[in-house]
Amino acid sequence: MPEHTAASRLRLSGLCFLLQILNILLFAVFAQYNPESSPSHCPPQLDCSQRNQDSAFQQPRFWDVHTQVLLSFGLLVVFLGRYGPGSAAISILIIAFAIQWAVLVQGFFNFFLNGKIYVGAQSMVSADFCTAAVLISTGAVLGRVNPVQMLLLALLEVTMCTLNEYILLRLMGVSDSGRSLTVHTFGAYFGLMVSRVLYQSHKDKRKREEWQDMGHQADVFAVVGTIYLWIFWPSFTSATTIHNSAENWAVLNTYFSLVASTVATFILSPVLYEESTPRMVQIQDATLAGMAVMGMAGEMLVTPFGALISGFLAGLISSLGFRFFTPVLRSRLKIQDTCGVHNTHGLPGILGALLGTLLTLLATADTFGDRLELVFPLMAQGSRTVTDQAFIQLSALPLTLLLAVLGGCLTG
Repeated sequence: MPEHTAASRLRLSGLCFLLQILNILLFAVFAQYNPESSPSHCPPQLDCSQRNQDSAFQQPRFWDVHTQVLLSFGLLVVFLGRYGPGSAAISILIIAFAIQWAVLVQGFFNFFLNGKIYVGAQSMVSADFCTAAVLISTGAVLGRVNPVQMLLLALLEVTMCTLNEYILLRLMGVSDSGRSLTVHTFGAYFGLMVSRVLYQSHKDKRKREEWQDMGHQADVFAVVGTIYLWIFWPSFTSATTIHNSAENWAVLNTYFSLVASTVATFILSPVLYEESTPRMVQIQDATLAGMAVMGMAGEMLVTPFGALISGFLAGLISSLGFRFFTPVLRSRLKIQDTCGVHNTHGLPGILGALLGTLLTLLATADTFGDRLELVFPLMAQGSRTVTDQAFIQLSALPLTLLLAVLGGCLTG
C-alpha cells in the first residue's frame, strides 16, 4: 500500500510537471497581451464582438466571474462533506490548470492573429466559463476518480467545450450569453457520460453508502457557497454583455429566477422528505437551478413575471429530479451522479435553452429596440429571420448534447 501511494503521488507530480511545462512553452511561443486596450483599436480579424470588446468594462466582471468559479464552483459544487479540504485542493488544481489550457485552446479558435494569441479580459472571462464546465463535470464523478484522472478530464473537456462554443457562438450565431448550453448543459452531460463509462457496481454501491452518512459538514460549506452564489452569479450571467440595459436585464432576471427557485424548494422539500425545512445543500441546488435556467434567456425580454415563472419551474424540476430521477439514473442507466449535477445544471440548462428559443420568437425591433443588434446581430442586419434564429437556437441543444456525450465517452 505505501508503494502504491508513493506511485500515485509521483504520477500526479509528474503529470503536473509535464502539463505545466507544456503550457509554459505554448504561452512562450503563441501568447501575448492584447496591445489594443480600447474597442476602437481592436483588430477586425479578431473576435472582438460588440458585447465583449471593452476591457475596462470586462475587468471588474472578470474578478466577479473568477471569484464565482473558485468559491461557488470550486468549493460548493465539488462538495466538501465527505472528502474535506483535500477535495478543495484538487478543485483548485483543476482550476489552475484548466484556465491556462482554456486560454490557449480558445485562443487558437477566437483570438489568433498573425501567429499569436492575444490575451485580454475577454479571453480570461471565456477561460473561466470553460473552467466552470469542467468543475460541473467533476461533480458527477467526484469520489470515483483520482487527481491524475481529473487532470486528464480537464485536458480533454476544455478542448471539447471550446469546440462546442466555437460551433454554437461563432459558426451558428447562437445567443447564449449566460451559457445555459455551453457551460451548464455541456458540463453536466459530459460528466454524466464519464460517470456512465466508469460505472462499477460494487464500488459505486460502497461509495453510495459512504455518501449517505455525510452528516452536517456539507451544510456548513453549502451556506458559504450559497451566499457567494447569490452575490456573484448575476455577474456570471451578465459577464458577456456590455450595454447597460442588457446588463441590467441579465442581472435582474437572474435575481428574480433564483428567488423563485429557492421558494420552490421550501414548497416541495417538506412534501418529498421528512424534514420541516430544507437543508442548506437543497437550497444551494435550487439556487444553482434558478440561475442555470437564465443562462440563455437572461439578456432577452423575459420580464420579471417570466423570470419568476422560469425560476419556480427550475426549482420544482431540480427538487423532483433529486427525489425521483436520480434513483432512475443510478438503477436503470448505471450513472452515479455524485453531486447531482443533472438536476442542478443539466435539466435547468435544457429548460433554459427551450426558454431562450421561445423568447427568440418574440424578438423584434419593436420589442427589443436597439438591443436587438446586441443580442441577435444577424437578425438586426436582416440576414436572418426570427424563425431561422429560433430554429438555430433550438438546434444548438441536441448538438451540445451530442458533443457532450461523445466527449464524455472518449474521456471515460
